[in-house]
This record gives sequence, C-alpha cells and structure tokens, in this order.
Amino acid sequence: MAVFEGTFTHTDRMRFAIVIGRFNDLVTSKLLEGCQDCLKRHGIDIDPNGTQVDYAWVPGSFEVPLVARQLALTNRYDAIVCLGAIIKGQTPHFDYVAAEVSKGIAAIGFQTGVPVIFGVLTTDTMQQALERAGIKSNLGWNYAMSALEMASLMKQVKSVGAEHYGNHLEGATNAALPAATIKSAAAESAEPNEFT
Repeated sequence: MAVFEGTFTHTDRMRFAIVIGRFNDLVTSKLLEGCQDCLKRHGIDIDPNGTQVDYAWVPGSFEVPLVARQLALTNRYDAIVCLGAIIKGQTPHFDYVAAEVSKGIAAIGFQTGVPVIFGVLTTDTMQQALERAGIKSNLGWNYAMSALEMASLMKQVKSVGAEHYGNHLEGATNAALPAATIKSAAAESAEPNEFT
C-alpha cells in the first residue's frame, strides 16, 4: 500500500487560476495579496503576464463558481483558488448567496477532478472579514497553501491511477466524467479564449 501526501516543492511546472469577486474588494484584494505572497514564496511566478497564474475578476461571490468551473474544464490548471467575501446584512440574502456559492464551488472539484479551494469568507461583520484578510492574519495565504498541497497530491494520485490502469493522465481524470461533459469540455477548449 502507499501513502499519498501533498508537498510544497517542485512548483515550477504548476499552473493555477485565481477567481476573485469584486464585491467587498477591500477584503478580496487583501485575500489576493496573501494568496500571491504565499505562491511567490513557494517559487510560483505570480505575474499575470507569466505562465503560472491566471486571474479572473467577477462581479461578486455568486459568480465565482461559474467562472471557476469554466476554467477547470480547460484542463489547464493544477488547482483553482476561489476568493470572495460575503458579509451578513439585515436580510436573508446572505444565507442564499453563501449556501449557493459553497455548493457550487464544492461541485466543481467533483465534476472536473481539479482541486478547487474555497476561499470565500462568510462573516457577520466587515470587521470580522478584515481580521481574516490581514488585520490579524491573512487567510489568502492559507488558501494558496491548500492549492499547492492539493495540486501536488492530485498529481501523485493521478499518476498512480494512470500507471495502474495504463491510461494517460488526462484519460484517468476524464473516466470519472460523463461522456457529455467530456465532449462539452473538449468543444469549449477547442474554441480560442483569453485563457489559452
């Protein structure tokens, strides 16, 4: 038997996408800074014009899962980090948005096999959000660490699966997806877009 465990080394060939909600950008921009700092200190080129990290800005947290899923379907990234901030108000809007965003982000990993990191703060107050985005500690760093670890871990797991079943790495990933999803992803990735 084997033990699989992600590492934080050999990052020079890893590719990441970061999807950031603009709503509450006072918080999300700080989370992004923490995330970038962690990636940079682990040898990742965080330059948007470089080859290792792509950035996608969306209007708010509710739109994060849709864009993250489209990015995951390109099979271009080792992990995707989703950053957002949902702060409770005086209406039930918070509950609906937080629930749908968390379900959407979780589903992406299951559907695509790409690690998707939940970096969406759900807090009662702006003060709580700011504390988690840098006043006390910056959770953006933690989200990047999770992305690095999961990217490394999934590479190991996929390579063992490919060796065992004699499949290509991509074939092992696609085996878990319904045929319609694979065809759809192939068609989408064949179309030129700003991420290729």
